[in-house]
Amino acid sequence: MSSFPARAVVDLAAIRANVRSLAAHAPTAQVLAVVKADAYGHGLLPVARAAVDAGATWLGVAQLGEALELRAGGVATRLLTWLYAPGAPLAQAVAADVDLSVAAPWALDEVVAAARAVGRPARVHLKVDTGLGRNGLTPAQFPDVLDAALRAEAEGAVQVVGLWSHLAFADEPDHPAVRAQAVVFAEALALVEGRGARLEVRHLANSAATLTAPGLHYDLVRPGIAVYGLSPVPQLGGPADFGLIPAMTLEAELVTVKEVPAGQGVSYAHAYVTPGTTTLGVVPLGYADGVPRHASGSADRPGGPLLVGGRRLSVAGRVCMDQVVVDLGPGAQDRAGDRVELFGTGAGGGPTAQDWADAAGTISYEIVTRVGGRVPRVHVDSAGDKASARDKAVAEPQVEGAAR
Repeated sequence: MSSFPARAVVDLAAIRANVRSLAAHAPTAQVLAVVKADAYGHGLLPVARAAVDAGATWLGVAQLGEALELRAGGVATRLLTWLYAPGAPLAQAVAADVDLSVAAPWALDEVVAAARAVGRPARVHLKVDTGLGRNGLTPAQFPDVLDAALRAEAEGAVQVVGLWSHLAFADEPDHPAVRAQAVVFAEALALVEGRGARLEVRHLANSAATLTAPGLHYDLVRPGIAVYGLSPVPQLGGPADFGLIPAMTLEAELVTVKEVPAGQGVSYAHAYVTPGTTTLGVVPLGYADGVPRHASGSADRPGGPLLVGGRRLSVAGRVCMDQVVVDLGPGAQDRAGDRVELFGTGAGGGPTAQDWADAAGTISYEIVTRVGGRVPRVHVDSAGDKASARDKAVAEPQVEGAAR
């Protein structure tokens, strides 16, 4: 993959700084860094290790396989996983000391069976659906499952160590649904504690609530997107406003530079036509690599932003599977091999993941997590590693996490 003319550069120093900043926002709580989906596209193991180095005492992943990969990679931190179907290999999770969420009656039955098969108690977090309407026990189901879990605990099959839920409107801190869900969660917590459960952690706050709702921190917060330096509430402030640093920079080299006349149609269906003699450049990333096709450009709508030679330009024409075109302007002196930045920290006027989200009508979460698997991940440490990302990509083709 070292010959691939683009890369996603992930600064592990930024990950560490973000975890420390989030801990400062929630001084009464532990931090669970959410590293699901290959750490939001940033590289599971390197990011997990950086988060733990910075003080995260928990990690969280959606899928069981991600949890087992962390354990196989030597990550011993307390670890929660929460999304599995009937028949999942829960015994492996129990044996690996992975905490399991229980979000349905059948899930408790399978966790208990797995624990008995392994011969050790399973650590479980009961998940109550406080109003998101997604995964979790309804308030009507919750008392019976709680009682069954406590019976299993008395028999030595499980340990009920956590209660948790997830917010539907955390990115709108004043929305009445936030308060309504907090009430339901408090009621569930009172029920759990009233029946004698000895919880280690109670957790409700995601990134947005970690930053904007201190009353919901309890004793564990679960930041996800903020760990990667992106704002979960862009309408309230960008990363810098919350002490965050974007960790990923997506960059490429121009592979073609050529002069074309006025009236030249660009890319499929000629959605963009050159208004005069100009220079076009081809960037070797497309929708197969996660560049959103919705960020295509036309004469009346600029496409996704690009930084070329210190100039902020945009995608000209439709985003293709493997490439996009940029109008470099008449007389441009750019040449093949020159660096193009699609998004990064925003320094020097460069584009950000949020800029791409705005161009595509989506959220920054999708921009970073959809960066495709053939794009090498190059992990650097700006606190002590000054080598250029391009040099590292060539010199270290087997960079950890480069191919997923």
